[in-house]
Amino acid sequence: MTAPMLFALLLVFISGLALGWLGHAARAGQRAAVAEARLAAMRDNERLLRQSLGAASEDAARRQSHALGAMMEPLREAVGTLNRHIQEVEHNRINAYSGLREQVAGMQRMSHQLSTQTGQLVAALRAPQVRGRWGEIQLERVVELAGMTRHCDFDTQVTRRGAAPGAPDGVVRPDLVVRLAGGRQIVVDAKVPCTAYLDAAATEESRERDGHLARHAKHLRNHVDQLAAKEYWASFDPSPEFVVLFVPGDPFLDAALGTDSGLLEYAFAKNVVLATPTTLMALLRTVALGWRQEALTADMAAIQQLGRELYTRLGTTGRHLDRLGAQLGKAVDAFNHTVASVESRVMVTARKLHDLEIADAPVPEIHRVDSWPRAVGFAESDPR
Repeated sequence: MTAPMLFALLLVFISGLALGWLGHAARAGQRAAVAEARLAAMRDNERLLRQSLGAASEDAARRQSHALGAMMEPLREAVGTLNRHIQEVEHNRINAYSGLREQVAGMQRMSHQLSTQTGQLVAALRAPQVRGRWGEIQLERVVELAGMTRHCDFDTQVTRRGAAPGAPDGVVRPDLVVRLAGGRQIVVDAKVPCTAYLDAAATEESRERDGHLARHAKHLRNHVDQLAAKEYWASFDPSPEFVVLFVPGDPFLDAALGTDSGLLEYAFAKNVVLATPTTLMALLRTVALGWRQEALTADMAAIQQLGRELYTRLGTTGRHLDRLGAQLGKAVDAFNHTVASVESRVMVTARKLHDLEIADAPVPEIHRVDSWPRAVGFAESDPR
């Protein structure tokens, strides 16, 4: 093969390659244009899709907003109610705290006043005159609460002549004299040994308190000796051979017995009965019961006597009525005889005059009495 032919073949081959490349480039351009068209369409679709999604999102958001608003409305109302309730509770709490603070302040003032008055009372009870008068008032209150009446069941500050060594001036004056059934009397004297007791209550040291309580028991024992020496039972006759020592507070006697356990036996041996308001109330109620039993016995005796007198008088009245009935029977018999006589002697002539038409009305008939008084049983009763 010659060179021209090779060159021609090479040219043809290059031409074919150029034509193929050109065709391929043309097809690639078409494909690029189609791709660009498709890309533009996709962009339009994407824009439309985005617009649709935006509109759908806005619609969904509005719907969700309405739905959430409808769902949240009860919660919002509940929260509002809770808020109002919390405000009301807070307001009430503030008012209650203010009232509580005022009450606490009032209690503090009352506590201060009570402390002051307690101090004044303790100071007053340390004075013998005030202490004695307080014991007498407590004694009178207990007696009145027991249902007794002044000047009827009991008397206060009764004065008698006494010959006992404990009454050097010859006069005894107990605080109270209680009258018993049968004319007997019980003498009661009030004593308030509280000086040492108040000293014991004011101290906090146990040994010092025990010393004050021992002194308190000794004071009460001394009062027992003084009352026993006066021998009230000799001045008030008839009277039991004992006297009641009234202590106007149970703690006073309890404190003394806690220190001196033999105080009650010692007082009984001296014919002195230690009594507090509780025990004295029981004693006086027993006395009042005795008075009532005595009154019932007297009433029953009076009723029995009146019954006997009434029975005797009823018998006498029955006999009188029986005699009156007998007299009435005789009067009836006499009346009937008189009626028979008048009918047979007088009325016959009167009726004849009526037959002669002298009078307009007929002569009335006189009736006999057929009822007789009934005899009663009192006529046979015992005249005694």
